[in-house]
Amino acid sequence: MTTYGVSVLAADLKTTLSTATAVDEAGFDAAWTSEFYSRSGTISMAGMAGCTTRCRLGSSIIYGVGRSPLVLAAEARDLDELSGGRVVLGLGNGTRRMMSDWHGVADNSAPAVRMEELVTLVRRIWRLHEGPVQHEGRFYRMNLVPTDKPAPPGRDIPIVTAGVLPRMCEVAGRVSDGLAGHPLFTTTYVEEVVRPAIAKGAERTGRNPADVELISMVMCSINDDVEVARREVAQQIAFYSSVKSYEHLLEVNGFAKEGEAIREAFGRRDLPAMFDAVSDDMIDAMGVAGTADDVRAGLRRYEGVLDHVMLYSPSIMIPAERVQENQRTLIAECNPGRLGAAQEASIDG
Repeated sequence: MTTYGVSVLAADLKTTLSTATAVDEAGFDAAWTSEFYSRSGTISMAGMAGCTTRCRLGSSIIYGVGRSPLVLAAEARDLDELSGGRVVLGLGNGTRRMMSDWHGVADNSAPAVRMEELVTLVRRIWRLHEGPVQHEGRFYRMNLVPTDKPAPPGRDIPIVTAGVLPRMCEVAGRVSDGLAGHPLFTTTYVEEVVRPAIAKGAERTGRNPADVELISMVMCSINDDVEVARREVAQQIAFYSSVKSYEHLLEVNGFAKEGEAIREAFGRRDLPAMFDAVSDDMIDAMGVAGTADDVRAGLRRYEGVLDHVMLYSPSIMIPAERVQENQRTLIAECNPGRLGAAQEASIDG
């Protein structure tokens, strides 16, 4: 059964916390936060832990390269304690340029290998009660000898790792509890690329791919003016499609020509042309837009394809007030109760 959560986007922490509270009260399975160069994901999660009581609290994602494995492991344990055992630790590298230009990573090669090493090391740090951690890896080195007998963790904190291309999706199958998918994911891409990659990774390490939760953002916009809603989703699609690293994803879905036009317009910094290059087929495959009824109906295509759908409000070139309005509407109109009622009505009809 597919569960639902919300990617909490806000311009300030106060709004982040009030939105997370609304997500929790509306019965969603999870509230997710992220980070960028202007916002810390772990600080947001700490605040969300104090204003929610039941939903999972996930990071989608925080940067693994921005913290040492020791700091990352300690922060996750504190957050899990603060939330009463509700944290899902979502990790990602960002793009290679973000790794080098933002985080000062000298060696941005082999991001999948880096992530596998990081996840394994973080879990080993959580088991420090079993003995010292001595690690000499390709990207990390650690010689951690505790000064006293550490207490074992209260539980095994789930770790999900971000992936778009097949090799990064394999990482989830090899070492993670879940995959944090990309907003550009389509049902076609999930079925033809993502799930086979997870299965390949799981086979390599003797795991059951069914134990890997497949999570992905789904771009959603609700507006009584359907064309406004579709334009908002198109703008977000154009923003992501301008990244050449995602060219393979577009090709699998038959959108190579649109991707080329978007990147060409981006090179000229022609935003209107970027947005116009997004076809109706792209909007229909990569997002859900329209009235509340349209969006509830559109979300059905992810049932049984994704294990967890993260409702994600477009934000590119959209005023913050409109982003918050859309989030409030998504919470009110697409919470599990409303989705379940709509599905039952469809079956009865």
